[in-house]
Amino acid sequence: MLVELAIRQFAIIKELRINFKKGLNILTGETGAGKSIIIDAIQLIIGGRGSVDFIRNQAEKAEIEALFDLPDQHPVFQILSSLGIELPQDGMLLIRRELLQNGKSICRINGQLVTLGMLKEVGQWLIQLHSQHQNQSLFFQDKQLALLDAYGELSLDKTKKEFRHLFDQYDTLRKEEKLLLENEKELVQRYDLLKYQLNEIITAELQPGEDQELIQKRDQIRYSEKIVKGIGHSYKILSKENGVIDLLSHTLSILDQITQYDTKIKEYYNQLMNSYYQIDDISAQLNQMLYQMDFEPNQLNQIEERLSVIHHLRRKYGESVDAILEYAASIEDEIDVIENRDQHLQHIQQKLKDITHDLILEATELSNQRKKLAKELSQKIEYELRDLEMKNAIFNIDIYYKEDTDGIDINGKKLHINHLGIDKVNFLIATNPGEPLKAIQKIASGGELSRIMLAIQTILANNDEVETIIYDEIDAGVSGRAAQAIAEKLALVAKNKQIFVITHLPQVASMADHHYLIRKHIKDQTTTTEVTVLNHQQKVDEISRMLSGVEMTELTKKHATEMLEKASSFKKTKIN
Repeated sequence: MLVELAIRQFAIIKELRINFKKGLNILTGETGAGKSIIIDAIQLIIGGRGSVDFIRNQAEKAEIEALFDLPDQHPVFQILSSLGIELPQDGMLLIRRELLQNGKSICRINGQLVTLGMLKEVGQWLIQLHSQHQNQSLFFQDKQLALLDAYGELSLDKTKKEFRHLFDQYDTLRKEEKLLLENEKELVQRYDLLKYQLNEIITAELQPGEDQELIQKRDQIRYSEKIVKGIGHSYKILSKENGVIDLLSHTLSILDQITQYDTKIKEYYNQLMNSYYQIDDISAQLNQMLYQMDFEPNQLNQIEERLSVIHHLRRKYGESVDAILEYAASIEDEIDVIENRDQHLQHIQQKLKDITHDLILEATELSNQRKKLAKELSQKIEYELRDLEMKNAIFNIDIYYKEDTDGIDINGKKLHINHLGIDKVNFLIATNPGEPLKAIQKIASGGELSRIMLAIQTILANNDEVETIIYDEIDAGVSGRAAQAIAEKLALVAKNKQIFVITHLPQVASMADHHYLIRKHIKDQTTTTEVTVLNHQQKVDEISRMLSGVEMTELTKKHATEMLEKASSFKKTKIN
């Protein structure tokens, strides 16, 4: 879970350090006080997109640090290991991110520099963030399919992997088949281009690694005078009379006379003897290099001309000689395919037929599994919606297929297929008795969408190993008994998770295990944000403010006290 968050020079926050605990953490405050800024900071910690606009006015950089306390065998440890990041011994994971004025950012995990991509990969296992915007994402069928698959992640995993493996082969073969069935004129033009390119590469007679060898040889010639002078001087220091080798020999003679008296001296003698032979060998090799440092006058011109030829080919076919040769091998294969077009086409179509047969079986199996999961998930969502004051709602996840003339033939119908399968998903709901089921985007209000999303997330949270979940005003558009139902549902989910909720609803705030008040202060034309952990009386005052607006009265304070007592009773009865 997230145990501490430190923010410096971020938006209107000059410096802020907050300690968090498990359970239901509620963040409240006036609009514009900085609640969303804290969520923005957390998003950056888990790999969100940064911007120089986040850096506080006149500051050089913004800094965010987050400390996580993770249980043994947490799945993020496998991710860290695969990325080559040192694993924490005590389960404590520190993530630090800095935003710089040049638009770049620096990311560290336990002090080790990582890329933003690596941070995202780790972050998805640490925190889940849900916002009002995600409620709207329920309108998109791709998102609906992703939610269904997330519910059945474990049971679908094997089938999805097998299907994806077959689909990738199928897709590759379809592309190869299309290439061979292309307009003959275009194929001839492609063939002529490939033959020209291959001939140009073959004519150059390139050798693997030749460019690097030539560059090294060129540098030797360019700086030969400096190299010869350096080698000669080094050789003299080592080999001249009373030079390094003579001095080592003399030292060995002295030590040899006393090795019999002390085993440690004998050890030093042997080590020094090995060094003597190594240095003597190096001296001989340096002397040999001096005699080999002889270049023909035109050799540099020849090397430059050869490098020019290679540079010309690199601009067209690859970043190095090895890459050019790899490209040549690939176009040789393509030329062979075009020259033997009919045989290759026949071979590809036979492979495609076999793969298609297996793909249909796997796609059908995946679809059947999803249908079972859809029925199960629909029933669970209905059950959760009853708890959220949508007692008469009927929810159904409809799986259907889209016909496509270029699709795959299943039971006499051409069906659209992609890397996700053949299934299309539509979330349907009827919120009142007697109404027909309709797509949620056509019938659900903003408050109903919030409750549907919370119902789904409640179900998925029980299957998810991510311990920290953030809800950013997910209760927008909800009031009355529905707001109380959402508060109770959040409290139940927080029994086994660390939940953060930004809310304007007093019903939700009263259910807090830990209540944080975010306030904005303006002093000397400077705006800052501070966070206060509220005690019981401060909770009463804040909930009273939420109930009444600006002016608090004894009546609203009494109401706030009653809400807190009711929330405490609920948690003792239903949770503890």
